[in-house]
Amino acid sequence: MTDDVAAARAAAEEKSAFSHEPVGPDATAAYGDHPDQVIDFYAPRGEAGPGGPAPVVLVLHGGAWRAPYDRRHISPFADFLARRGFAVASAEYRCGGDEDSLAGRWPDTFDDVAAALDALPALVRELLPQADPRRTVLTGHSAGGHLALWGAARHVLPAGSPWRTGGPADLRGVVALAPIADFAVADKLDVCGGAVRQLLGGDEHFAERQPYADPALLLPTGIATTLVQGRADLDVPQMVAESYAEAAAKAGEMVGVTLLEDVGHFPLIDPAADACAVVAEEIEQLAW
Repeated sequence: MTDDVAAARAAAEEKSAFSHEPVGPDATAAYGDHPDQVIDFYAPRGEAGPGGPAPVVLVLHGGAWRAPYDRRHISPFADFLARRGFAVASAEYRCGGDEDSLAGRWPDTFDDVAAALDALPALVRELLPQADPRRTVLTGHSAGGHLALWGAARHVLPAGSPWRTGGPADLRGVVALAPIADFAVADKLDVCGGAVRQLLGGDEHFAERQPYADPALLLPTGIATTLVQGRADLDVPQMVAESYAEAAAKAGEMVGVTLLEDVGHFPLIDPAADACAVVAEEIEQLAW
């Protein structure tokens, strides 16, 4: 396939994923005082698995940790999961500034994901009584995939990290979708236009902060993890996911990698794409 054809297909996939109208949640709750510190909740609208209380899926949106992208673009995906019988929580978090298009804020982006994870069980019990917060799967797309892997690895953060927990999160697993999972490889490939370096505060802070933020350095987690990756992904190439899986194997942990032929970056969260159904199946395998 020529570069022009590949680029045209990627553009068509992105257009399809962003063509769906945002889907409003059944409830929204704050987990902090900042306007971006909120979680949207979607009640299950179908049956998933063997019955009983619905599993919870916490969704973290992508967008290179940049402000133009928020949870609205992934709301059709959240609704798709709710229609598959999951109770869905879609968390917002602080991204880069509106004026400069920088990726993320240090430490605010990480503060928010940690706080959302900590607040989630109580909010689920309050707002989604038909759900079981003890059966929670963490998922995220692209930059959100990074944050999902990071959120599941807080117990192995370096000592002294403000986000470190005393033990592993009570998760059934993580399904990371085209995640920016290995910062060294993503930086080398200039994924999302230098977003990884921007997230950590620029060149002067990259090496110092990488051990606190790079999922490939936070292994093993002891939490079941699956990566779903399109082989034709031009935004976050397959090499990034494979490098994370190799790092996990070296740390003595087996990470599943589901590679989808002729699939790029955005079909993974596009309810109109077959790849989205594959994602739901991967989540279902861990949730039950």
